[in-house]
Amino acid sequence: MKQHMTDPDKYRARCWYREELEEMLKCRRDYGSALVQIPGRQAEAKKMRGTSKSWSCFGYPLSIFFIVINEFCERFSYYGMRALLILYFRYFIGWDDSLSTTIYHTFVALCYLTPILGALIADSWLGKFKTIVSLSIVYTIGQAVIAVSSINDLTDFNHDGTPDSISAHVALSMVGLALIALGTGGIKPCVSAFGGDQFEEGQEKQRNRFFSIFYLAINAGSLISTIITPLLRVQVCGIHSKQACYPLAFGVPAALMAVSLIVFVIGSRMYKKFQPQGNVMAKVVRCIGFAIKNRFRHRSKEFPKREHWLDWANEKYDERLVSQIKMVTRVMFLYIPLPMFWALFDQQGSRWTLQAATMSGKIGIIEIQPDQMQTVNAILIVIMVPIMDALVYPLIAKCGFNFTPLKKMTVGMFLASMAFVAAAVVQVEIDKTLPVFPRGSQVQVKVMNIGNDNMTISFPGTTVTLDQMSQTNDFMTFDVDKLTSINISSAGSLVTPVTHSFEQGHRHTLLVWAPNHHRVVKDGLNQKPVKGENGIRFVNTFDESFNVTMNGEVYVSVASHNASEYQFFPSGVKSFTINSAEISQQCENDFKSSYLEYGSAYTYVIARKNDGCPEVKIFEDIAPNTINMALQIPQYFLLTCGEVVFSVTGLEFSYSQAPSNMKSVLQAGWLLTVAVGNIIVLIVAGAGQFSEQWAEYVLFAALLLVVCVIFAIMARFYTYINPAEIEAQFDEDEKKKYLEKSNPYPKSDSFSQTQM
Repeated sequence: MKQHMTDPDKYRARCWYREELEEMLKCRRDYGSALVQIPGRQAEAKKMRGTSKSWSCFGYPLSIFFIVINEFCERFSYYGMRALLILYFRYFIGWDDSLSTTIYHTFVALCYLTPILGALIADSWLGKFKTIVSLSIVYTIGQAVIAVSSINDLTDFNHDGTPDSISAHVALSMVGLALIALGTGGIKPCVSAFGGDQFEEGQEKQRNRFFSIFYLAINAGSLISTIITPLLRVQVCGIHSKQACYPLAFGVPAALMAVSLIVFVIGSRMYKKFQPQGNVMAKVVRCIGFAIKNRFRHRSKEFPKREHWLDWANEKYDERLVSQIKMVTRVMFLYIPLPMFWALFDQQGSRWTLQAATMSGKIGIIEIQPDQMQTVNAILIVIMVPIMDALVYPLIAKCGFNFTPLKKMTVGMFLASMAFVAAAVVQVEIDKTLPVFPRGSQVQVKVMNIGNDNMTISFPGTTVTLDQMSQTNDFMTFDVDKLTSINISSAGSLVTPVTHSFEQGHRHTLLVWAPNHHRVVKDGLNQKPVKGENGIRFVNTFDESFNVTMNGEVYVSVASHNASEYQFFPSGVKSFTINSAEISQQCENDFKSSYLEYGSAYTYVIARKNDGCPEVKIFEDIAPNTINMALQIPQYFLLTCGEVVFSVTGLEFSYSQAPSNMKSVLQAGWLLTVAVGNIIVLIVAGAGQFSEQWAEYVLFAALLLVVCVIFAIMARFYTYINPAEIEAQFDEDEKKKYLEKSNPYPKSDSFSQTQM
């Protein structure tokens, strides 16, 4: 077992590492001791034992402290970067939800495919130490590249706040993600096993505590980074224009990865470094390949059938190896349905984060960012793991229920399915609060009376009357070809027709301040403001233009009786200043906005009071998000419970059913199910094209429910085995054969010394 604990294995199965590494290290020590007794093989024994001095601190090898710090920094780097990724794609690159989700899950899938490459490099070529150092350099470069890709001013040559070459940012980010996937996946199989290598015989207690500390470092790194990097993202930075500070948010994980590499290299002279001893995974693949090839060659009926298809490898491979591979393939067969669980689980960082972006993050006095909701999973894991182990499982056992590992995994899949049902319910509630925007050939019109008289406006099929300084409650929707006439009238005045070519698919505001004075303004908002921000525009009722400065952003030359473009601000109260030659120095020109929440849009009308000083009238264009992010907690709770029951149990089951020298093979298979799960998300997100997000959630829940039933049936026919007993039988048989071969004078039962 050579697995570096990461999402989804960031907390689980410390016993897996501990037991396997103890067995592996004991084997190496025994073999090394035996080699010392053989003339001419002392050099090989030295390689097997390790090549560095033994430094200790409080009874622990000093080298493990460098490994633990390395792990904390690396996990901070990975999870901190990944927490931002979906919002970076959506709001900086500008991709839609589907493409952002596709690229996100492609990246995650690569992170779980590359561990196989890392294991091959470490076991067959470089060894664990050199593999970790080499791929950590690649990893650090990748983090730096994606941080550079998020610098807005990199291609903003005209300083308008928008990159002039978004393709350059896309290319850099894709290169960065490819390097990160190679780096994080490549070191996965190496770090924890390398830490176990540092302990001597007789240090079992210290080794056990090391894995507890290692486990804590993983959780601490992921939890802290998921809290901190979203806070860095919402800061404002830039040279020529102020933007969400993605360079800082990505730069801190890049710096932590550099620190991780430096700390690991500093401890180089203290490490015990074992030479690569060959890859059992390659041996398994060759054996399976030979069995299939040999069976294909002897497919005619003249060759008798064999009990198991792997028995066709007996001509070339040892019977023990073939038996061990049979154990592995029996477990691998049960892995076939598992990717569907990971397809749902990994959407915490994609679809669920995008869902949170349409909700309100104000929980009491705390304001939560959408990408910070992922910390709920990490917090619940720390709470749920001990509760399940110390309370739930013993209680079930006392009730006499045979809660086998495969039954636990089935329950875990069911809970994950229910989590997506809960997500669908939340999405339905969100959809009820979302504004309706024009589609196709439709247009929407809102009337705003900014004059001092009552106005009547006639549309085809409807008429509205507005008092001074008021607006229609909602946008009115019309087919553009049916919006043939709009008339404005007031008491004692003639009817004035509105002649304007409305742009289909957009919202418009009809500003009216006299029967014969009006202006049509295209709003420019066809969706709720993204990233939880709030759109603010100003309407000028003065006779001359003015400037408005709000929270550092400037609305330049807002024309008389016209509206500015929207600019966007995070939640909170904002200060703004009006600068106009028409405003007397005795007048107050500094104002404060109302409290801005999440995802709203407002029009601030600057009117003139009787004394000539300005006053502000606020009109709501888009209501803020009203569904609170706290409503996501039930779906996170269900998914985390499913993860604890499914993932921990799955690894423990795989360990218990695998031969001692092939646990790494099963770990590679387990990681492969995570990669395939993310590929499933790519297929569904790409082919589904659902008009309603809740429908996609229901589809995923239904698919996992079906897979859960299939897995339960497969589990019903699985027979549990004890690999240790099977291997002990092989050892006994080999011992008998050895004794028979080494003793040419077998004992006779029919002839004794007494008879002589």
